[in-house]
Amino acid sequence: MSKQQSLKATCSLKGKGLHLGTEVTITFHPADVNHGIVFKRIDIEENNIIPASIEWVSETTRGTVLTNRNGVSVRTIEHVMAALAGLGIDNVLIELDGEEVPIMDGSSIDYIKTLSNAGIREQSEDKKVYNLQETIQWKDPNSDIEFIAVPADSFKVSVLVDYKTQVLGVQYAELQNIKDFAKEIAPSRTFCFLHEILPLIKANLIKGGDVENAIVYVNHIVSDQEIGEIATFFNRHDIKVEKSGILNNIELHFDNEVARHKLLDLIGDLNLIGQSINAHIIAKYPGHASNTHFAKMIANKIKKDTLTPNFDVNVKPLFNSNDIKKKIPHRFPFLLVDKIIELTESRVVGVKNATINEEFFTGHFPQEPVMPGVLIVEGMAQTGGILVLSQVPDPENYLTFFLSMDKVKFRNKVSPGDTLVYEMILLEPIRRGIAHMKGKAYVNQKVVAEGEFLAQITKNY
Repeated sequence: MSKQQSLKATCSLKGKGLHLGTEVTITFHPADVNHGIVFKRIDIEENNIIPASIEWVSETTRGTVLTNRNGVSVRTIEHVMAALAGLGIDNVLIELDGEEVPIMDGSSIDYIKTLSNAGIREQSEDKKVYNLQETIQWKDPNSDIEFIAVPADSFKVSVLVDYKTQVLGVQYAELQNIKDFAKEIAPSRTFCFLHEILPLIKANLIKGGDVENAIVYVNHIVSDQEIGEIATFFNRHDIKVEKSGILNNIELHFDNEVARHKLLDLIGDLNLIGQSINAHIIAKYPGHASNTHFAKMIANKIKKDTLTPNFDVNVKPLFNSNDIKKKIPHRFPFLLVDKIIELTESRVVGVKNATINEEFFTGHFPQEPVMPGVLIVEGMAQTGGILVLSQVPDPENYLTFFLSMDKVKFRNKVSPGDTLVYEMILLEPIRRGIAHMKGKAYVNQKVVAEGEFLAQITKNY
């Protein structure tokens, strides 16, 4: 398990905000474990703390904005958040003497360099990592935007963009290893189309914009008057426009720099979830609104999966050990559930008291008794069998055979004196005698084991 990381030393950068145009100093301070990423507006005396959390996203027009409950905001945070994700920095306090994060050259590379020069230190606590167990999919009903998160052994991102313009074409980018972010993604700059600039100016945006901090694509010819207005706004009278291509013929860092920058933005927005994710994120036509929407979906999934139920193991049982023997054929020493405390059509909760008198503790292990993981899984399966057989009127005439176990993980050991709580939930209705369940085993409200189970109900002839 990787450890959390912070900075070795404080570091700073100064630059203009893209939209407000004011010069801002951004300072990064080391922070303790579990501090997370937090912004602080030092130009404001009170209520100036804004956690970098998906919960505080308030606006996604041309950048991601966070606003705390007192109405204090920090703007255009995605490039900084992407740099922190790329370097694996979990805990940092970010001070700003203005509302907007400096745009620098329109990429994350200056932040990568500054943070790397300050040094990164490993901390004592394990990094918070969520292992996605099932596919999450979302499609915008009003467009072709689509996102998919697929279970994976590590964090991966793939992005497809298509602006329906010949100057860009269809572009694709991917990042297979977050350690490659600094080299492969961080230098990718933000971009816009030439014909978008005047509307943005009139909308009181891009006050800090320049041809030095964005790639401006020429999709179609604009008038000389419009060029003059743009040149005056940028205070640059050397602006040249070809029939198509890039304003002033800026040299691209990558042939697919647009797609790579969209991937950069996506990583920054996903970092607002607050922990690393082992999943492959596939995004078709991403943008800040869709990025943050999908990030909220993942965050809600994490909350749902990691919320530990508060079981009352002392409640009067629905089934005691004698009742259980009437429903499943297992007997001592292989009956591994003592009582059932909850039972619905889709969920069951069983309890097992692991005493020192259990035969398996004698040899596993003599010096430090530990309940074998396979027996914890068996206890979960037996509890699931009671859930499945509760669906038939005469359970004593049926047997439950488990066909497969998947995604089984052991989180903590079980020792003599522990009270195991098994929770089994049907993932879908039972069809043709086949039951698909997800189970977790808890000790003291902590997950000790989990997995998915496929079982078949058969008649006992």
